[in-house]
Amino acid sequence: MFKKLCGILFFIILIGSCGLATTRPKLEMSLARSAFWAAKKSSAAKITPQLFHKAEYYYLKAKTAYKQKYFNKAKQYAKLSIKFSERAEYKAMRTKAFKDVEE
Repeated sequence: MFKKLCGILFFIILIGSCGLATTRPKLEMSLARSAFWAAKKSSAAKITPQLFHKAEYYYLKAKTAYKQKYFNKAKQYAKLSIKFSERAEYKAMRTKAFKDVEE
């Protein structure tokens, strides 16, 4: 009887703690939001539309996954959004700088 009760209690604790195993990717989401905002502010949508749209796509996917509590996927999408946002911002800033030099 005691072994059966301990087994059931262990199983309940094991199932209950699974939700606690993954942490919320707050830092990654914050960095993705900041990187996307910086890319948007640098006119990356006009200068490098493909990279900007990839960044936007992954940022929105990250937000959706986060809301649905798929934290591992949200973290992956946030990292991809950061990557494409930073590339888009860099290329936009570089293009602007070369235009200023040519003038």
